[in-house]
Parts: sequence; C-alpha cells; structure tokens
Amino acid sequence: MQRTSTALVLALITTGIGFLTAACDTQAPNTPTTSSGNTTPGSSNTTASGSGLKIGSLLPATGDLASIGQQMIPAVPFLVETVNACGGVNGQPVTLIQVDDQTDPKAGAAGMTKLATVDKVAGVVGSFASSVSTAAVSIAAQNKVMLISPGSTSPVFTEQAKKGDFKGFWARTVPPDSYQGPALATLANKRGYKRVSTLVINNDYGVGFEQAFVKAFEKLGGTVVNKSNPVRYDPKSTTFESEAAAAFGGKPDAVLGVFYVETGSLLLKSAYQQGLLQGVQVMLTDGMKSDEFPQQVGKTNDGKYIVTGVIGTVPGSDGKALDFLTKLWQSKKGSSPGEFAPQSWDATALLVLAAQAAKENTGTGIANKIREVSNAPGVEVTDVCEGLKLLKEGKDINYQGASGNVDVDENGDVIGIYNVWSVEADGKLKTIDKVSPK
Repeated sequence: MQRTSTALVLALITTGIGFLTAACDTQAPNTPTTSSGNTTPGSSNTTASGSGLKIGSLLPATGDLASIGQQMIPAVPFLVETVNACGGVNGQPVTLIQVDDQTDPKAGAAGMTKLATVDKVAGVVGSFASSVSTAAVSIAAQNKVMLISPGSTSPVFTEQAKKGDFKGFWARTVPPDSYQGPALATLANKRGYKRVSTLVINNDYGVGFEQAFVKAFEKLGGTVVNKSNPVRYDPKSTTFESEAAAAFGGKPDAVLGVFYVETGSLLLKSAYQQGLLQGVQVMLTDGMKSDEFPQQVGKTNDGKYIVTGVIGTVPGSDGKALDFLTKLWQSKKGSSPGEFAPQSWDATALLVLAAQAAKENTGTGIANKIREVSNAPGVEVTDVCEGLKLLKEGKDINYQGASGNVDVDENGDVIGIYNVWSVEADGKLKTIDKVSPK
C-alpha cells in the first residue's frame, strides 16, 4: 500500500479545517445546504449542523475510471436527500462530504485521511478501484470508519478480511472477482473458446481477476496459453505496443483484457494498429463498461468501430429496489442509472440503516450492525425510509437493495449475477445475456 507524505496530509487537514470553519460561518443552524470545497478536486459537502450521522464518499470523478465514476457518484447524494426528506437518521439529518479519489491510491489515501481525521465521518462509500480501496481501508479501520465499496472487486479483500485485517470496518456491495472470474470463464467455455491469453492491469484488481479466471477456465478444460508468462501492464504507462503483441501473439481464440477505461482504450487501439485483433475475440470486464470507450478506441478506415463485437461481463443489478432508484434517477437526470449506481445506492443505504439500528452515529456502531440489517431474519424492505421507520420502532429488517439482495457475509462480501454486454455496430453497449459463477 502506498503511503501519503506527512506534509500532504497536514496540508489537506489545514485546508479542510478552513473549509469547515467557513461553512459553519455561513450556514443557518439545522438548514441543510450544498456547497463546494477545495480540499480535493471535485470535493463537495452536503452539510447539516448538529451531531447527526456524517458520512463520506470516496469515488473517481477524475482519472482512469472517471467515465464510470461519474455514472455512480450521484447515487450517494440521492440516497442522502431521500433519507433527510423522511426524517434523517437517529432524529437528525445526514451530512455527506464527497471527495474525488482521482483513481489514484495516493489521492485516495489523502482523501480517506481527511474524511476520517478532519471531517470525522462514521462511514464512507468507496472506493471504486481496488487499488484505491487498498490504500484507504487500513486508514478507515485504524480510525474506526466503516468503508463500503460499490466497485472494488479484488479477491484480496476477502483474504485480508478472513485474517481480521480490517477489524470489521470493510464491506462491499459488489461481488468479488473470485465470482466474476469464474463467470467469465463459464462464458468463454460456453462460446467454445479453448485457448485464451490474458492481458491485465498490474494491480490487485487485474492480477486477482486473472488468477480467478485462469483457475476456473482450466477447470472447465480450457488452456491459458500465456499462463507461465502473464502479460501485465503498468497503469501509468502510455504506450502498449509490446504488451499487445505479447498477449495477441500466437493467435489464441480469445484474449481476456482486465483494464481500466483510459489505458484499456489505448491498449486496444495499439492492438488494432498492429493488426492483432483480426480473428481474435476480445473479452473484457467491468472496468471497461463505459459508453465512452468505443469512441476512445476509435474507428477503422472504413468508418466502423474497432471494438465492434467485443464482449464483457459486469456485475448485474436485479434487486427489488431497482425500480425505485430508476424512477428517482429519471426524475432527476432524465436517464437510467449508470453502471455501479445501484451498488453505490445500496452502500449508502447500508450505512444509514446500520447507524439507525445501532442507535448511534459511529463507525463502530455501523460496523456492528451491517450484517444485521442486510441479512435475514427481519422484515424485507426495499424502501430505505420504511427500513428506518421499522428500526426506530425496534424491529429487525432485511434490506433488499437495488443491485441485489446485498446479503453481506462475515468477510464483507456479497454474491451477485453478471450481465454479459457487447459493443454493437453503432458503438453502443448492449446487454445480451446473463451468466452465473456457478
């Protein structure tokens, strides 16, 4: 895990204190408002005075995953606004502080430090990139802040949770790649691919996914042609000719690419320019599920999208609360929820419901009640306001989310289904199937 310098942290803390002081000077008591801050790029604060529940978000508004981050970020304030409109948590409005992690572990660590030590939040929705969550989670656990990720899928978190590294201050509303890897292996087998090569981003997300896929694909009788010499690229690279040549060389039936949008688009463009895509199926994952990436890769000389026919998987959303979120999103933005918006909504919902169940606005209280509000027994609820009402009455609930049932286990994991998506001839991404890891 990368560490943030003392000077950087002190600078962030000093800036954060100045911002908070200014906010206190300009807001009337008990009047929730929205204002912007400059503690980190894209930071904003939906404030409510008093000692009510305070939560943060740590998501990528900029950087390699910005195109996905910007689709999911609005779900967090939407949930907070919904909760505050029906009375808040423990009798008071919820405060939200939003921080842009820039898809960068150093920025994520600095942002998490600010949220925990300056803003003193009880819980945080974040991060999306596994590498950023890796940098943030130890800071969260040390400060007893509950961190719930709507997108970090690395299996490493499960292993660390089993060892007690997070002390219960970690969960996620997206299933780990120990499930998505086998799901994609099942898809490859179903389509008749026998020889597959892998090309992945060299971080917890890429390597963890690669390992899960290889194990599952070989179990199904497939061969990973570069297993002994895997191709892993530096996320800070800007040219990828050698990596593309190594992965596509030897004409495998398919190449599994575990990328982020910005670098992945450059890599696929490089493969095309070297004439390597012809006759090879490209299989991608959730890190590339962005409407922008076909345009970023570009078109052929005859005007066709280079990545037409590419397929991939992404955690699906089939939860009972999805209809409500979809209607809310349509009313506010005139469109359907973006990728990982349901998981972000559910992560926020679990934070507020657990705080109400604990009857205290602390990270420890939330951590102690996360599994209780997300699992049976209890009254099944999809409406977060209904859940809060029942909890105030002393009743048990089992929250059924927008992304799925979000039954959080002892390691902070959930199990889900996966949508299979493809790039159509017009450059649009379309869901064409579903696949299960089983």
